[in-house]
Amino acid sequence: MSVRALATHLHAIILRDLRALRREVEAYPDDAALWALPAGIANSCGTLVLHLAGNLRLYVGHVIGGVPYERDRPHEFAARDLPRAELLHELNATIEAVDRALPLLTDDVLAREFPPPIGPVRVNTQEFLLHCAVHLGYHLGQVDYHRRITTGITMTVATVAPTELSSARPSA
Repeated sequence: MSVRALATHLHAIILRDLRALRREVEAYPDDAALWALPAGIANSCGTLVLHLAGNLRLYVGHVIGGVPYERDRPHEFAARDLPRAELLHELNATIEAVDRALPLLTDDVLAREFPPPIGPVRVNTQEFLLHCAVHLGYHLGQVDYHRRITTGITMTVATVAPTELSSARPSA
């Protein structure tokens, strides 16, 4: 697989998972449930949405795509009781930024070191973008379980639908 093909697949998977995250937020029965913290759960759905939006808007939208954005990571973990509409606004802005940025990837960009250091290390851009996709999937799963635990609603929202992959074709 070419590096460019990998970028195309990453684009599809990250957008798929962000759309699924939006569906998860929409599936909560009310705004309060988005912020519930049952025993043993460190982060609410609202916190995870803000964290994922901040992460992807900075690293993909801003660094890769040049979309203006200033991250406030402490706010992502300190905010409480924001309305669902605000979380959905953040997700929609994230989807737009990612959708604008990822088509700009070239083999050369993917082969380079990611421009800013990530904490105490420097990493390859391709590997870091894979990390971002896995990080999104990890927290998406947490949100799915958070919704089920806090609401008692076990229905699925087609969280990781293969039909949304870039290579999906009818099987018949």
